[in-house]
Amino acid sequence: MKSKGLLTASFLLLLLTGVLWWSNKRAAKADKEPIKSTTTKLVGIPEDQLQEIEIKRRSGETVRLQRNDSKWQITAPKSLPADADAVSSMLSTLSSLSSDRTIEDKATSLEQYGLIQPAIELEITDKNKKTSKLLVGDDTPAGTAVYAAITGDPRVFALSSYKKSSLDKSTNDLRDKRLLTFDSDKVSSIELTAKKQTIVFGRSKDEWQIVKPKPFRADRSQVEELLRTLRDAKMDLGASEDEKKAAAAFSAGTPLAGASVTDVSGTHELQVRKNKDDYYAKSSAVSGIYKISSGTGPALDKGLDDFRNKKLFDFGFADPDKIELHDGAKSYLLTHSGSDWLSSGAKMDPGTASALVDKIRDLSATKFPETGFAASTIDLAVTSDTGKRIEKVLISKNGDNFVAKRQDEPALYELTASSVTELQKVAAALKPAPPPSKK
Repeated sequence: MKSKGLLTASFLLLLLTGVLWWSNKRAAKADKEPIKSTTTKLVGIPEDQLQEIEIKRRSGETVRLQRNDSKWQITAPKSLPADADAVSSMLSTLSSLSSDRTIEDKATSLEQYGLIQPAIELEITDKNKKTSKLLVGDDTPAGTAVYAAITGDPRVFALSSYKKSSLDKSTNDLRDKRLLTFDSDKVSSIELTAKKQTIVFGRSKDEWQIVKPKPFRADRSQVEELLRTLRDAKMDLGASEDEKKAAAAFSAGTPLAGASVTDVSGTHELQVRKNKDDYYAKSSAVSGIYKISSGTGPALDKGLDDFRNKKLFDFGFADPDKIELHDGAKSYLLTHSGSDWLSSGAKMDPGTASALVDKIRDLSATKFPETGFAASTIDLAVTSDTGKRIEKVLISKNGDNFVAKRQDEPALYELTASSVTELQKVAAALKPAPPPSKK
């Protein structure tokens, strides 16, 4: 009896081993030894000829895109503006879509490839109303590709998985997520309300100026960063909150910032509120209330001093044409000619001259006091931009520090004692250039 049982078990084991061997061989043949290894073009419609695309996903969602002149619009499941970059990326893949290899020349059954109920079904219509349908099914056994077919073509193809990812797009993937849709190059003004104050910025060509609450010099880099934050403010559509929950969270939230941007098309507004650790926004450009990234809110929560220009001089990294410095009874005059610094016609040591230029360039406010300027102890005048810009700064002693003001401007700038002391030291260290060697 034991021998008979052992014989039966051995037979079953042999049978199971044979079935497993046959199954693995069949999978390997399907995945590694296709009938044809040459690629086949699945979609041959130039990108500019694509007119309409419908994406049906196995999950039940259907997304329809339609071209209107040069712009794409989502028309289903509801009308929404499309993200130009996201659509362009998908169209680029679709218009030149080729298979990696042919799995079967004449498929008798599509069910084994997951193509009866495909993971994705794309119906593509060109400008001549010609329609083709692409079916994308299950993963191949190796998991590096998926099965694909064209309706009306008996062949089954293998398509790289990354190509499937480029085509498997939901409404949220393809919709324009921007909360403001202004043209950055044509913005003329920005208004920001945060920290219980309203700041208005005006632009003239590429220069920004603080207009309100008072006319102040603006830190261009900070205003441009604000503009980028507003331009890049987007819906966080991956959030778990639905529309009603987002609206309720916004209503219960604390107002954080309000901004408006004016360009040639009009004024675009954004309101941001904070609820616990999350941020929600409402925009004049799109309907609804949306959760936004945790970085956008804090980037708007800034006050006036964050945007003021702390530098005393605007000549930047270019060498000025002339420097005049009066420090009590001491006076210094430098003029720039070619690569030389001159004082009263004599060449000056370039190292000491450059050190003085650097110290003047680096003079920056630590804060902006309302009062504290008395009689000036140091007067500075810098001419730059081939004589087109003349900047004059007066520096006054105020306790342990110094207070400076630019001529004809109401703003005051507090300077540390060390920055002024270093300026005086490098000015005193100016010296003539060494005489040329006899050689």
